[in-house]
Amino acid sequence: MEFWTTLASFMGLFALCQSILHAVLPPEICFAAATVLHRLFLCFSTYCYYDITETDGVSTNELYHSVQLYLSRSASVAATRLSLSRGLNSSAFTFGLSSHDRLVDTFRGATATWEHVVTQRQAQTFSWRPLPEEKRSFTLRIKKKDKPLFVPAYLDHIMDTATELRRRSQERLLYTNSRGSSGGMESRGFPWESVPFKHPSTFETLAMDPERKELIMADLRDFAEGKAFYEKTGRAWKRGYLLYGPPGTGKSSMIAAMANFLGYDVYDLELTEVSTNSELRKLLMKTTSKSIIVIEDIDCSINLTNRGPKKSPIDSPSPSPEDPNAACPKTITLSGLLNFTDGLWSCCGSERIFVFTTNHVEKLDSALLRSGRMDMHILMGYCSFPALKILMKNYLGIEDGELDEKSDLVNGLEAAIDEAEITPADVSEILIKNRRREKRAASAELLETLKARGEKRRKEGGKKSSGDGMEVEEEEKRALDSPKESGQAMEGRNGKDEGAL
Repeated sequence: MEFWTTLASFMGLFALCQSILHAVLPPEICFAAATVLHRLFLCFSTYCYYDITETDGVSTNELYHSVQLYLSRSASVAATRLSLSRGLNSSAFTFGLSSHDRLVDTFRGATATWEHVVTQRQAQTFSWRPLPEEKRSFTLRIKKKDKPLFVPAYLDHIMDTATELRRRSQERLLYTNSRGSSGGMESRGFPWESVPFKHPSTFETLAMDPERKELIMADLRDFAEGKAFYEKTGRAWKRGYLLYGPPGTGKSSMIAAMANFLGYDVYDLELTEVSTNSELRKLLMKTTSKSIIVIEDIDCSINLTNRGPKKSPIDSPSPSPEDPNAACPKTITLSGLLNFTDGLWSCCGSERIFVFTTNHVEKLDSALLRSGRMDMHILMGYCSFPALKILMKNYLGIEDGELDEKSDLVNGLEAAIDEAEITPADVSEILIKNRRREKRAASAELLETLKARGEKRRKEGGKKSSGDGMEVEEEEKRALDSPKESGQAMEGRNGKDEGAL
């Protein structure tokens, strides 16, 4: 009791002294004294402090929002009181620190303490741009000895991480070029039209030999993480993939799996809507980084096949007056497409992937197939037994080892799938029809269908064209038509190459 009486006396004395000082000393002197004491405290303190305000004058402080997003990863676990938000076109919630809540982060073995400070802003006079009622900021506290470790490397790390988190959380988009791209760009400023990209294909569900999928994923991962490598070697940060093979073997699903794996947007370029090489360049300039530019069925899109002698104006047919495209003839050339993928204009952005698909690789000009334009050639062939097992897992829920590997059913499927020469799309359709049946019964039905298809092929005297990929690869070699280029290692030369729809 005596302790509390003494404490109350001291507090009363302190309040009396404070009142006397405020009455005797001008406010300016009190403020100067407080400033000096604060500076003395900072001099003897082992910490240094950085304030990151929400606004910088009348401009938004980008660093503030990056810190907020960066700390949201740890705030959801470590903080005790959180604020939740979800941005426009975002697929994830953002966890934020509440007022005066703290969070500890580590960087290069050193510790950083963050505090979110929210204070009420003083009443504003008239302003053309009213400020928020609350003044928000983050305070970063680090030890003075750790300052060289944090500035500016830690701040750069925060900005890069926040950019990646923002991109991952945003909804990916599928773009297509509108009719009359050049005119559209003049009127609207952007020649691409977009819709949300929600294709569910992933490498996990893609029916392909697991070893080949791992090779493709490793190549994509090396590309996405290769910024320093491309800068060091003086190469444009881009990569080209050629997907070729019969229809229904999963070329479109492969593109979707690549986009979902990397988190990239997809630009589906329709060459028939492009009239000139200039329009093609403008379309490329309006694509963003971290994107996949796709030209599907390039052999059918436009006459860009093997180059031959030029026709004279007399030999060239004149456009019909009734043709709606007569006023704007197609002058896009193979040279323009080559420059689009590998010329100076291809370097106007970074971290972009070009994907061409074709059912007839032999129709393509060898200049389009060489490394630097199409760096990786992926044969999407008929369904093999490893691909069949993935499809059965996707549609019937049959896990690895659920069926006896030595049973007549499994041995029969392994033999029949090679004889049937069937695409993954056709196999998928069979499994869809039987997905509600018991697993073994559905597998037996699939086996009967494959046997019937194989028997039909034998009766027709059908020659196996690309079950092992050899004939399609020979077509590719003939398309390259160069000893130097045909010596390149193409994907799928050893063993069977498969894909799935």
